[in-house]
Amino acid sequence: MQELFNRYIGYLQAEKNASSYTVRNYVNDLLGNYKRGQEKGFFQFLKSQKIESLDLVDKAVIRDYLSWLTKTGVVKPSIARKLSAVRSFFRYLVREEVLKANPAELVSSPKLDKRLPEFLTIEETVRLLSAPDLHQPEGKRNRALLELLYASGMRVSELEGLDLGDIDLETNEIRVLGKGSKERMVLMGLPAADALTRYLHEGRPELHAEAKKKTDAVFLNRYGERLPARRIQKILEEYARQLNIDKHIHPHILRHTFATHMLDGGADLRVVQELLGHSQLATTQIYTHVSKAQARKIYLAAHPMARMSRLAYGIPMKSEKQNEPENSQSTSETTPPAR
Repeated sequence: MQELFNRYIGYLQAEKNASSYTVRNYVNDLLGNYKRGQEKGFFQFLKSQKIESLDLVDKAVIRDYLSWLTKTGVVKPSIARKLSAVRSFFRYLVREEVLKANPAELVSSPKLDKRLPEFLTIEETVRLLSAPDLHQPEGKRNRALLELLYASGMRVSELEGLDLGDIDLETNEIRVLGKGSKERMVLMGLPAADALTRYLHEGRPELHAEAKKKTDAVFLNRYGERLPARRIQKILEEYARQLNIDKHIHPHILRHTFATHMLDGGADLRVVQELLGHSQLATTQIYTHVSKAQARKIYLAAHPMARMSRLAYGIPMKSEKQNEPENSQSTSETTPPAR
């Protein structure tokens, strides 16, 4: 089984062009994470059941695995992800004619609660972008990366991998390498371009002076090396604590914020899909639920008869909170600033 797993990982890397993060997740979901926590990997489960051959894995075994995960307290989204990893692994084995059928193909994923992506209000976004201290090289760097995450909607892994040659400050375009090694162009507004220019001219040279060897990475840590995604995560968490923003702040929330503000500002869904690098339009459509909620709030606030008619007919008004989805924003925040 270990040999087949190693071949599968090689297939993901060589033929599917999977990112290092995707490969890491598949390893954790299938083999399990032995460094911390309870054993929850698929192969760990097979070992506990004394199943020593993949020929013995059938639909019942897969269902028992899902039940085992539920009993150990794994949440539904994580169970769905682990099942997806198992499906993918067995699909590969069928492709390689190791097995005749995929036992996980007909096993249903747990039904997930529909949750709208959390995003920042315009006021929260402005506060976050203004937080870095521009008197320090790290502050100039942090301002540039925050502006860029919000202006472009790129993933943190794409930001981490940026090299100097990927940036065109003449056209305010950036070439990024997305999931599956798919290349696309993203855009940035003047505030992001100005912050990036200032960092490249004033902040990066100071950080690069500490480098032991030359690097083309755009964003550097204090040792002059490429700034890792985990450190970017920590930077956002530190600013969120300073600003008392009562939300789980992480790099992806700026991607959610970018998409939501774009759609609220009237952007075409297909354009947002292209800028985000989504292969499926359905992935982008989740943000339309947020924007529809926003449109409803604007309508109720702006249309003179929308509220009067209810009172005129004796229909009691529901409170704003009852009608608002969890992530809707105030009516004064309908048009995002040009960034």
